[in-house]
Amino acid sequence: LCLQVPELEKATVRIRQPERVREIIQSLREQGVAKLQVISDFDMTLSRFGCNGRRCPTSHNILDTSYVISEDGRKKLKDLLHYYYPIEIDPNRTLEEKRPLMVEWWTKAHELLVQQKIHKDDIAKIVRESEAMLRYGDEFFDQLHKNNVPLFIFSAGVGDILEEIIRQANVFYSNVNVVSNYMAFSDDGVLTHFRGPLIHTYNKNNTVLQGTGYFQQLSTRTSIILLGDSMGDLTMAEGVPNVENILKIGFLNDKVEERRGKYLDSYDIVLESDETLDVVKGILHYILAE
Repeated sequence: LCLQVPELEKATVRIRQPERVREIIQSLREQGVAKLQVISDFDMTLSRFGCNGRRCPTSHNILDTSYVISEDGRKKLKDLLHYYYPIEIDPNRTLEEKRPLMVEWWTKAHELLVQQKIHKDDIAKIVRESEAMLRYGDEFFDQLHKNNVPLFIFSAGVGDILEEIIRQANVFYSNVNVVSNYMAFSDDGVLTHFRGPLIHTYNKNNTVLQGTGYFQQLSTRTSIILLGDSMGDLTMAEGVPNVENILKIGFLNDKVEERRGKYLDSYDIVLESDETLDVVKGILHYILAE
């Protein structure tokens, strides 16, 4: 397989069942571009986890640390992060235990943001001044757009912020569709609430897609490449009818040693501390090649 997709030789790549991965990639290629869709998480999957030894911000972090948040607001948001993030990534807690706590975290964070009276007109500036960046390889977006492959971004982040990141990178193409937590503004452009349903790390599945009908429109797209960085991302394709092939690629960004086993059990390909989309682009290149 490395002959066809040389990027799989990278030192960051781990695969538990190479033969199975080879078969899936082969099937994706045989099914062809007309059947393909990509379903991806955004924060720390399409956006970078770190740069020059520093953490890059998620779409929530961008807001939390921006000039529109008061000192007190910042402190409270940081306290929430320090309390709930270890729970989110704790390999010893079950999803059943985590889910209600994630709802609690997101709800409290959104309430704090609403109290800050954020203005819609500030969003572009907040993103421009942040250290958010897409993973190396904007060509990934170009590649999908050029081949009319739908890209579905399913994010527990803040939709308005992540759309702005993609827009400022000039890759918000017509084939990109986002489901996320969106802000609602008053007539004079002030944040009043977040629109439902609430999407957190562990409910990215059919339950929050009810009524969107997105996957129904793409019912012929039965080949899927799924990209995620958490255990919660594994369910993102649940709404797709009649999946024929699915290749799950996981970015293992943090606490690599401790979480490696779990990721290798769940994802077909695991990318450890890899800040690029090289492997994904290599696989796409092979699948899309005439």
